[in-house]
Amino acid sequence: MAYIGRQPSYGAFEKQTLTADSSTTTFSLTYTVGSSSSIIVSVAGVVQEPEVGYTISGGGSSLIFTEAPTTGDVIYVQYLGFARDVLQATTAMITSQTELAERAASGDFFLLYDVSASSLKKIQTSNIVAASVSRTATGDGSTVGFTVTSGVTAAQCLVSINGVIQTPTTDYTVSGTTLTFGTAPAASDVIQIRELPA
Repeated sequence: MAYIGRQPSYGAFEKQTLTADSSTTTFSLTYTVGSSSSIIVSVAGVVQEPEVGYTISGGGSSLIFTEAPTTGDVIYVQYLGFARDVLQATTAMITSQTELAERAASGDFFLLYDVSASSLKKIQTSNIVAASVSRTATGDGSTVGFTVTSGVTAAQCLVSINGVIQTPTTDYTVSGTTLTFGTAPAASDVIQIRELPA
């Protein structure tokens, strides 16, 4: 059959046939659609008006008629396009970014691709960037290990003894929840540990 206008260069319009029973109003769609206008629905040869004769629900996977089609009516759905499933996308498909040239506010959100759940999720900034943690201690001449937050690195710790800044990995190291000095701070030394956000 010839086309009027531009012929499609690729692809095909999928069709789905449904069975009416005079009581069912909700039908599962073979393909997920983005809106009610992404399909043409015909009942007994009469094209139904989107959002009047039918609606879409379930994230575009269900067709709901306003009234149950009568038994014997021929129902078909002509797909004009399918919804793009962004959740199946990989991070490689994200090609454009806008840089935030300042520290994100605690109420801001980030979008991230959760590999374990294979889904795109949003996460609040406050759940990613922890606030600075300050700790103080007093040396006793023998203790070299002091508690820090799990996951913090030596480079994320600003450490001073009596106001003198210590050098990460030279003067102290961090493993797990312990910051360890190479030499025990002397008795009465004032130790300050500030854990910086990642």
